[in-house]
Amino acid sequence: MSKRIAYLGLGIMGSGMATNLLKAGYDLRVWNRSPEPCKPLVEQGATQAQTPAQAVENAEVIMYSLANDNAIEEVVFGQDGILSKVQSGQIAIDMSTVHPDTSRKEAAAYSQKHVEFLDAPVFGSKNESANGGLWIVVGGKREVFEQVKPILEPLSETIHYLGDTGKGAAMKLIGNSIVATQIEALGEALILATKAGLNPQDVLDVLHVVDFRSPIFDGMGKTLVNRDFTPSFALKHLLKDANLIARFAQDLNSPTPAAAIVRETIKTAVNQGWGEENASALIKALELEAGVTIKS
Repeated sequence: MSKRIAYLGLGIMGSGMATNLLKAGYDLRVWNRSPEPCKPLVEQGATQAQTPAQAVENAEVIMYSLANDNAIEEVVFGQDGILSKVQSGQIAIDMSTVHPDTSRKEAAAYSQKHVEFLDAPVFGSKNESANGGLWIVVGGKREVFEQVKPILEPLSETIHYLGDTGKGAAMKLIGNSIVATQIEALGEALILATKAGLNPQDVLDVLHVVDFRSPIFDGMGKTLVNRDFTPSFALKHLLKDANLIARFAQDLNSPTPAAAIVRETIKTAVNQGWGEENASALIKALELEAGVTIKS
């Protein structure tokens, strides 16, 4: 399979994935809007591009993980963007969390350049990205998916083909809706437990073993009682996803009453200035309403 890969977007997720591609032996060229995140990768053997257009020259596979639809517009479609330099026969893989319409727009633009396209967003956060333990959901042509699957394997615990273009992006929004709702449920439960005089750590010990246990309850519960909101997935990005989920559900006239309530909690938390903190900071908005703080 292909050896020359361009990776664009070196945030928390992209840096981990790019590092694992290097470890797997791929010839990697990297680009990021601010150059600092490129340095550790260059030290490990990657080459650095000055523009997205330069990054994709002569690459066989182009991969990118960008913050939002606006970043896609700039990096893919903008001046000196990816589309200005792609060549027939290349494969582009968008690993960002975007609306399925954005994926379909990208696919159409790449198709005009005879470039194949997959939407392949990921589940997981900082640790999973760094350790090659992401869960990847993919939309696009199955034959293209099979062709690049070996490249995705060093990044992931599992890889799931969901169907044609946009299906990976759709699955990502569905999954993130569940994530946000679980964080809200955890916050509501631990606040209620605090008001009832229970020790939150005792509550988490029970939640760890019962039949409705969740890795989110374990991971975020622990950081919550320790009051550690260091971002592995920033709250501002969860708000972006919540807004995408609301638009996606509206497009399909699909009822999402719980997701709508969680979105309001997230908005409140971001408006309080906690957007740069971990997604679990949405629980601070519930604490504010309750007049209590969750801690052991």
